[in-house]
Amino acid sequence: MRRMGRRSLVMGAASVAAALMTAGDAVAARRPDPPRRRGRGAVPAELRGVWIATVANLDWPSAPGLSAAAQEAELIAHLDRAVALRLNAVVLQVRPSADALWPSSYEPWAQCLTGVQGKDPGWDPLGTAVREAHARGLELHAWFNPYRVANHTDPSRLVASHPARLHPDWVLPYGGKLYYNPGLPEVRKFVQDAMLDAVSRYAVDAVHWDDYFYPYPVAGQVFDDDAAYEQYGGAFATKAAWRRDNTDRLVRETAERIKAVRSGVRFGISPFAVWRNAKTDPLGSDTAAGVQTYDDLHADTRKWVKEGWIDYICPQIYWNIGFSAADYAKLLPWWAETVRGTGVGLYVGEALYKAGDPAQPAAWQDPAELSRHLDLAAGHPEVGGHVYFSAKHVKADRIGAMARVVADHYQVRARTPR
Repeated sequence: MRRMGRRSLVMGAASVAAALMTAGDAVAARRPDPPRRRGRGAVPAELRGVWIATVANLDWPSAPGLSAAAQEAELIAHLDRAVALRLNAVVLQVRPSADALWPSSYEPWAQCLTGVQGKDPGWDPLGTAVREAHARGLELHAWFNPYRVANHTDPSRLVASHPARLHPDWVLPYGGKLYYNPGLPEVRKFVQDAMLDAVSRYAVDAVHWDDYFYPYPVAGQVFDDDAAYEQYGGAFATKAAWRRDNTDRLVRETAERIKAVRSGVRFGISPFAVWRNAKTDPLGSDTAAGVQTYDDLHADTRKWVKEGWIDYICPQIYWNIGFSAADYAKLLPWWAETVRGTGVGLYVGEALYKAGDPAQPAAWQDPAELSRHLDLAAGHPEVGGHVYFSAKHVKADRIGAMARVVADHYQVRARTPR
C-alpha cells in the first residue's frame, strides 16, 4: 500500500488487464462537468482535502531531526499549496504511533519530529497547524490512529515513559508491529483520553481516523487476544462479534465524548472502501475484495453510518474505473446509497499516489483518471467532496493528474460542508 495502513488488498479471477476500460472507452464514458463544479459563480459546499501523513515521515516533516524553523516552513508550504490548488481542508496526522505532535498530557512527543521519541521539538506543530490553516481559510482535521503503538515489536525501543512500557499488558505484537489491545476497556478509555487531549486544547475542525482498527490480517499469524476475550467476551457467540462490538464501542464513545469536549467538532472516518462483498452479504458491494472491513478488521463501517455515530465517512476508493475486483464506478454508488437519508456526509478518498506509478495498472498512467472519478461523483448528490492521498504526491503531481482535477473541477473556490 502507499502508506502505513492504506491498502489495495483486492483479488479477482480476471486479469488486471481485462479489468480495465480501454483508453477510448474511458474517454467516451466521460461526461461534461456539471455546473456545480464549473463557472464563475458560487458553488455549493464541497470538501476538497489532502492528507498529510507523518508516520515514518511519509509526507511531513520530510526527514526527522530538522530544525523547528525548517519543519514549520515545510508545513506552511503544504498549506500554501493547498490554497493555491483551491483545496479547503488538510487532514494532518497528529498521533501516528501512540505519540503526539503536541505537548500531550498522555503520550510522548512523536519520533517523526526529532528522530527521538519523547524529545521536545521546540515548537507546537499542531497548534501552529491549526492557527496557520485557519488563517488561510483551510479546515484542519486532526488525524489520529487509535491502536498502533509502533512499526516494530520491540517495546524497549519506545521511550521509557511510554504508556505501552508502563502497561505492557495492554500491548500485543502482530505482523511485525505493536498494537494496543482493543478488547481491554482500560485501553479504549486511554486512547480516547489521549486523542481528546488534543481536541480540548485546540480548535480543530474534525477528529479523523483512517482504516486501522483491528490490524489487517497477516497470513500464518494470530492476534492473541484470547485472554481478553475470555474475560470480557462472554456475552458474544464468537470472537469476531466481540471484536466488532469493541470497535463499535470505541466509535460510539468517542463520538459522544467529542461533542462533550468541544461543540462543533466533526468526527469522520476513512475506512478501506469494501464493507463486505455482495457474495458474502447481499447488502454488500459488487466487489471481490480480498479484505472486507466487517470480517477482517472487525469494523462495521456501514453500521456507523446507519446509526449516525459519525459525521462523515471518507471511504478509500483507491481503485480505477473498471477494475474488476473493486471498481470505482461500482463502489461509489454503493457508498452513496449507504449514506442516503442518514445525515452522514460522504467524501471520497482518492489515490493520487497511484497516478503515474509505473507499478500500477494502465488506467493510472492516464492523467485524466482522477478527473473522471469526480465526473462520476457529480452524478451522485450524496458525494460532498474528495480527499487526496497524499501531500507529497500533490506536490510532485508526477503526471499532472492533480492539475487536471483542478483545471476540470476546481476553477473556483468552494466552502467546506458544515
